[in-house]
Amino acid sequence: MIQLRGISKTFEDGRTVLRDISTDFHQGNTNLIIGQSGSGKTVLMKCIVGLFTPSHGQVLYDGRDFVTMNKRERTMLRREMGMIFQSAALFDSMSVLENVMFPLDMFSFDSYKERRRRAQYCLDRVNLQDAGDKFPGEISGGMQKRVAIARAIALNPKYLFCDEPNSGLDPKTSLVIDELIHSITKEYGMTTIINTHDMNSVMGIGEHILYIYQGENAWEGTKDEVIHSDNERLNSFIFASDLFRKVKEVNK
Repeated sequence: MIQLRGISKTFEDGRTVLRDISTDFHQGNTNLIIGQSGSGKTVLMKCIVGLFTPSHGQVLYDGRDFVTMNKRERTMLRREMGMIFQSAALFDSMSVLENVMFPLDMFSFDSYKERRRRAQYCLDRVNLQDAGDKFPGEISGGMQKRVAIARAIALNPKYLFCDEPNSGLDPKTSLVIDELIHSITKEYGMTTIINTHDMNSVMGIGEHILYIYQGENAWEGTKDEVIHSDNERLNSFIFASDLFRKVKEVNK
């Protein structure tokens, strides 16, 4: 579980981007952070993973406050994290298998044979059994995202962070990525946090949804509760398209 307690962030130029955000991201759930561009959700994610230091508040990883940790403690905790970046962020000069092995090479004390076996297992898990010898430029965007997922789970993390994992993907491939992240979250019992604009993800795998509006916790709940919410700002954001307005009307 990851718990936020009173998180605020003010930058040196005086801009306050986050204001007193508190919430719980539960283990074994797909937790989504949503909000308009400029709402503060990216800053919040960076505070959670330690790229930014909050001006106030606590970021608790199973009771351990990341904000007050020393450098060694933070390094140890980061070994428990997996990251999926918006662009997949694969190394073009490495094969797919070598990309998945990269965190194992960095942080694992296993033998080369064991690291290679673990990397291949992760590729098998995301249905890329035969892609290990290919290079990122030789595979599709959807396959690259699956490689990124395989790399993210290579160290068997307790916490998984996904920044716009469906960015640039067609709707069908996005659904595949969503279901893959959801099933892996359940399989590994991870605390998964996803920063997303994709309303299909909200309706598909939103077990816990945090809606950020102008740097504040404006609403939270489940994908089922979104449908019946009377929060006008949330409704304006979620049901901006005709498709989602029709979904809400059907469920009234």
